[in-house]
Amino acid sequence: MSADLQHPAAVGRPSAESRPSPRRRRASTGDRIFTVIAQVVLTIWALVVILPLLWTAFSSFKSSGEILSSPFSMPEKWKVENFTNAWTEAGIGRFFGNTILVVGGALFLVMLLGAMCAYVLARYEFPGRRILYYSLIAGLTFPLFLAVVPLFFIMESLHIRGTYIGLILAYVGFALPFTVFFLYAFFRQLPEEIGEAAAIDGAGDFRTFFQVMLPMAGPGMASVTIFNFLGLWNQFLIPIVLNTDRDKYVLAQGLANMQAQQGYDSDWGAMFASVTITILPVLIVYMIFQRQLQGGIGPSTNK
Repeated sequence: MSADLQHPAAVGRPSAESRPSPRRRRASTGDRIFTVIAQVVLTIWALVVILPLLWTAFSSFKSSGEILSSPFSMPEKWKVENFTNAWTEAGIGRFFGNTILVVGGALFLVMLLGAMCAYVLARYEFPGRRILYYSLIAGLTFPLFLAVVPLFFIMESLHIRGTYIGLILAYVGFALPFTVFFLYAFFRQLPEEIGEAAAIDGAGDFRTFFQVMLPMAGPGMASVTIFNFLGLWNQFLIPIVLNTDRDKYVLAQGLANMQAQQGYDSDWGAMFASVTITILPVLIVYMIFQRQLQGGIGPSTNK
């Protein structure tokens, strides 16, 4: 009988190699269980984040009596004038402009200085480079509330406390260590050949940085800009200590001062409208740049 012929009972029976092993079946079952648990946890987390935002947005269109009597119902009459009252009478418009000025100026400075510092630390060898890098990273571990008191006296001696310049410089110092840490990995991974080619073509250090290296680190720049924007926009401790001029209040200070002044006679509709105005720029920035944020967190931070 030919060796190619098989026993009839073996016809249609899967071979040992083709049959899934019990270990593989257990692994796939475990993967499915893990996926279900992860989806449940993420769904709960999404609801925890989204539901308060929706409640705040709907409450901003209600009257104060409606908010207190039926806080979880839809508005019976959509009061758009809450936003007008918050913008003009409560002064949110002025606080919003101050925040744009301070955060915009701080972002420009911190991204410029942080990118240049990270580029030099990542691409150049010089004595004390590692000490300088680790000193900047140590700034990430220093609690902010311990720094505000000496910062207060330093700015008082320089006569810049309560000014836009002083607040911008404080924001820059707060965000610089994280910016350098984040961008260091992006500049570290760029090929050396590109910088050498630019030098052969006659480009100096500044031209190589601004026209060659900085555009190549665009994803990292976009990501760290978003992170810094979120952190600086929601900053409360630094301005509450260093910014004592009411005309220069930022949004966080303005909201706290608005709630403190109203007392028992609170216009809750205008208050929720003010909170909604504060949240909207953050949501808009994230929705516009979410792809850059997801694509920018790629490089490893290993030196």
